[in-house]
Amino acid sequence: MFRSSLAATVFSGLSILSLGASAAHAAGPSGLIAHRAVYDLELKDASDRSGISGMVGRMVYEFEGSDCTGFTTNFRFVTKIDTGDSTRVSDQQTTTFEDLGKRLFRFETKSYTDSQLDKDVRGAASDDQKGIKVDLTQPHNKQVQIIESRFPTEHMLDIIHNAKLGKNFFEAQVFDGSDDGDKPLIATTVVGKEQTPATDDPDADKAGAFSKTPFWPVTVAYFNEKSTGDAVPVYRMSFKLYENGITRDLTMDYGDFVLTGKLTKLEVLGTKACQ
Repeated sequence: MFRSSLAATVFSGLSILSLGASAAHAAGPSGLIAHRAVYDLELKDASDRSGISGMVGRMVYEFEGSDCTGFTTNFRFVTKIDTGDSTRVSDQQTTTFEDLGKRLFRFETKSYTDSQLDKDVRGAASDDQKGIKVDLTQPHNKQVQIIESRFPTEHMLDIIHNAKLGKNFFEAQVFDGSDDGDKPLIATTVVGKEQTPATDDPDADKAGAFSKTPFWPVTVAYFNEKSTGDAVPVYRMSFKLYENGITRDLTMDYGDFVLTGKLTKLEVLGTKACQ
């Protein structure tokens, strides 16, 4: 399964607009901005063990809501995979809701191969005295207790906060409901120095009103909860991050293969002010 703590979505039927001058004022108290971003995906590298000779796709990330009502993320990640002998289409669709104040997190992920449903995971997570309580409703009703963890939007805010402080390395337990929705991952984050886009920056011009504003280069490696020593991450993602939460120039490393994601379209979405 493809996974990403940033969460993401695709495709025909989306009306993507250019950013207006007022876009920079759409953020709430957290500083995050509601937006829809489309990324075109390409295979950068693949080992012989992967069995992959080619891969293309598209990812769409839609982030809406506010600090007072909570944030909803819709994510769709579709790839066409060529093994040399055959091709298949992988389609992951994820919806999450996160209430920062109440520390509530709901998630649903459906994974398809060639339009056939492979996996459907649904549940909710919240704080309790022992850490985090996860109530799964799909594929089976089950309650799981996990250690205290950050949820995805909280973790994004942690990255931005540390970037502003100049703290270039930190580690956190993160729960995003991915895979079987029953365990957190250790997220190790490296934040580079703030930069401004260079003339040859591949997708900076697609960031509209933010195309010339500073960003931080960020790499997040995710490890299994019980990893020790020189463990190999289950997944690694690098991206350029703006202060408002928009990302571009993605690199997704799954171990046996690596994908790049270039921002192609961006729309800032309206946000109602908190009362």
